[in-house]
This record gives sequence, C-alpha cells and structure tokens, in this order.
Amino acid sequence: MSTASLNTATRLPLDGVRVVEFTHMVMGPTCGMILADLGAEVIKIEPPAGDDYRAIGPFSAGESGLFHAMNRNKQSVVIDLKHDDGRVLAQSLCAQADVVLENFRPGVAERLGIGYAELSALNPALVYASVSGFGQTGPESHRPAYDIILQAMCGLMDVTGSPDGAPTLVGDSISDAVSGLFASWGVLAALLARERTGKGTHVDVAMFDATLSLTAGMVARYATTGVAPRRVGNRHASSAPFGAYRAKDGYFVVAVLNNRLFERFAQSIGQPELIGDARFIDDATRCENEAALRAYVESWSAVHSIAEVNARLSDVGIPVAPIQNISEALESEQARARGLLIETTSAHGGALRLPRQPVHFSAWPTMRTTRAPGLGEHTQAVLERYLGLDVARIAGLRDGGAIGPVAVPAHEAN
Repeated sequence: MSTASLNTATRLPLDGVRVVEFTHMVMGPTCGMILADLGAEVIKIEPPAGDDYRAIGPFSAGESGLFHAMNRNKQSVVIDLKHDDGRVLAQSLCAQADVVLENFRPGVAERLGIGYAELSALNPALVYASVSGFGQTGPESHRPAYDIILQAMCGLMDVTGSPDGAPTLVGDSISDAVSGLFASWGVLAALLARERTGKGTHVDVAMFDATLSLTAGMVARYATTGVAPRRVGNRHASSAPFGAYRAKDGYFVVAVLNNRLFERFAQSIGQPELIGDARFIDDATRCENEAALRAYVESWSAVHSIAEVNARLSDVGIPVAPIQNISEALESEQARARGLLIETTSAHGGALRLPRQPVHFSAWPTMRTTRAPGLGEHTQAVLERYLGLDVARIAGLRDGGAIGPVAVPAHEAN
C-alpha cells in the first residue's frame, strides 16, 4: 500500500490505500465514496466533460448536491482516455495504485486500455473492481442499466405497492446504492486477502446480483415455496399486525411478530378479547385474517393521535414508529446524535451539508467529510506528485488535449 503521511495516532482505517476511480453516476462513485470516507486516497479520473452527475440537480451555487454526496473526500483529475498520452498517464497512475474502480459496460475498459488484464500485468497486486448492470458474464451482460431497470427485473417493483395497484418504484436508487456497497465490501475482502498472498484480483459486481441479494426475505420465500411473493401494500407478507395503520392525524407503523407481543398489544389497545379469538391465535392465522384484525386495530388508533399511539405502545415495549419524511428523519435528535449530516465548506467558501458514512469505530472517533472536488481540481498536483512530471511537461499534455485545463476552486478564483 502507498505511504501515508498522517501520524499513526490519527490515521483512518484505510489511510495508505490509493484508489484510482474511473466511475460515474451512482453505483461506482458510491463504492469509491465509502473507501474515501474510511481514509483511502481516491483519485477520480474524469473525462473532459466531467462525470454526468455534475450536471444533475438539485443545485446549490451552481454545484450538484448529488455529485457532492457521491464524491466527497475525493480528488478530481481530468484525463482524456481516448487520447494516447492520456491513456498512458492513466495506466501509469494505476500501476502505483492499490485499487482500481470502473463501472463501464463490459468491454469498454479494455478498449480504453484500462482493463483488468492490462493493468494487472503492470501491477500484479492490483485489486480491480468492475461494477456493472449485469456483470462480466451472462446473456444480459452487454446491456446498459439504470436503477429502475434493475428494480423492474429483480422483482423489487413487483412486490412494492398496493395489491390492486401497479408495480411501484422504491423511492430512491436502491439498486445503485447496494451495488456500490457490495463493491466496497468486495474490495476490502480482496485487500485483506492480498495481505496474506501478495496477489490482487478482479472483483466483479453486478447490480442484478446485488439487488437480488438485497431482497433476502423475498428470495428465501421463493426458494422455500417455489411461489413468487406478491404485493401486499403497507403490511408484512407473513405477519400481522405488522405494517402501516391509520391514526387520528396520520399513519404509524407497528411490528408484532409473535404471540407474546400480540397479547401485550391486544391489552394495550383495550381489546383483550382478541387474544382468545381463533382468527388470531397465531401469526399464520393473524396474517390470513389481516383485514379483520386491521379493523380492530384502527377502531382504536383512529381516535388517537400518532403521538398518543406511539407513547402507549412504546411504554409496553411494542415496536412502533411514526412515518417520517426525510426532513424529519435527518433533523431528528437521533440523527443529530449520530452525526448523519456534517457541515463543511463548499468550493465557493460557503457552508455545505453532506451525509456522513454511518459506521462508528471506537478507534477512530471522527471520520473525514470534505466537499467533492471541482472538475480537474487536482490534475496538476497528482501528475506532479505521483508521476514526477514537471510543469512544462504537464503544460504540453494540456495543450495537446490529453488532460484538462488548470482548475481553480471558485472561492480562490474570486
């Protein structure tokens, strides 16, 4: 691994790990983001036009909030991989790296001269991660993929929504995010193995595989019964009462998974007779008679506020919660206590709020969270530091179109 400059006492878990990232949009950058959060030096190689996510809103002071979230803690180097000199520069950086990340369709990295075979020949210890829609093998591997494509093809949309409604998209890019998460896990496992063997490997992650792995309960039900799960709306497919219910001023969720909790629940809502009712004698019968049970639950909850429902059920240990929007979740006392949003400084010198990685370590009480880089902001510094190029050589590469123009952070240019 590359040499870290920080004192041992202040080093983060991945200090000293150098990552060269050829990724764009969400799934690949998410993997790099996780590694960067943990202290890895992530050098993001961008084409002259930049990562597409730089142009996708919402925007603040002309900068994409989505790009900032996915690319915090990274450096940006602009290299044109279609230019011969640019390709050589990229290969030289990869020859010194611990990890390379790419999320092109299979075959594209090879055509650009940064495929696994070529780079591992230069650097046998290299851990090389490819994240794509359908992986490096299989009849669908050539297909482009977006999150909605994978949600549709992996059964996630089919089980989301009302039973009598249309298949429904999950509210965020979950297939993208989980693919990046699995990729980071694969990279860390490969780095650990390399400590023992000295050899790198190719990590192949497919959004298709990752999304199906995410839906572990759904996969287990099908593998056990041979029957595909169906949409059940805002309730659990095999337990009750377990879902969303109406209160006087909105909705809440409750999770009752066994007879002990159900007895306590029935007592708490003032309907102890439900305990001996043959329709509700165990989890299976309660699920079969969910509509009737729902009527009993909502005859009680409909005359109470969400706050009253939560207080009553929480007091006796029933899992219960209000349904919050993202603002309520992120501005909650719990989110503040866990430090899930961090204030840092934007490229314009103003305040910028960024999500923080969610894992806490006793050995590292704080993690770094810095803004995403401006396009090509670190091109000159990286080429000088790691390839030993002088100013004249870098200027010649810039004039020839192999690298991007000199980039200056906005707050320094004013």
